Amino acid sequence: MQSASRKPLIVGIGGSTRVGSTTERALCLALKAAEAAGAQTALFGGPFLARLPIYTPEKSERSSEQIEFIEVVRASDGIIVATPGYHGGISGLVKNALDLLDDLRDDTRCYLEGRAVGCIVAASGWQTCGTALSALRSVVHSLRGWPSPLGAALNSSESVFDAEGNCADAKAAAQLAVVGRQVVEFAQRFSPGRQPPID
Repeated sequence: MQSASRKPLIVGIGGSTRVGSTTERALCLALKAAEAAGAQTALFGGPFLARLPIYTPEKSERSSEQIEFIEVVRASDGIIVATPGYHGGISGLVKNALDLLDDLRDDTRCYLEGRAVGCIVAASGWQTCGTALSALRSVVHSLRGWPSPLGAALNSSESVFDAEGNCADAKAAAQLAVVGRQVVEFAQRFSPGRQPPID
């Protein structure tokens, strides 16, 4: 049985192939908020995701990166996914990683069962922010995850981060902090082996 005092593991998945992307910076801020709320974290950023082979369900062979990714997600108590919004949807890079989670289908916790999933989108324009966030939440539902009540949407055509990588938008920073905190709060209450709070 999992100890109620163990720090929950929150896994960050996302980013883009561009170093220092708005998406990955946003994901890192949300993970920092999760750590401040009492979690341990692991990050699978854009460069790592770019090394994952295209998911092919008819093949059972997995690369070392795919195995690492699957095993860390399997052990997780919560997830935060951050994607660029492209043409109204989520990026192929992030979708490929999420498709790989089909390998969890036969687990006791099938797919993302019993895990909160924070959803973050960064896109050049509010219209794509909205449609991509909706698309990401639909994917999370299909994987049996619990999308966090707040999903963060960042308009990357505005100045969200400064040259040093600091968040220059107070509202965006607040959204990302809430996403990180909500995922941890869910994990602390509902992860397998944790005792439910007594009212």
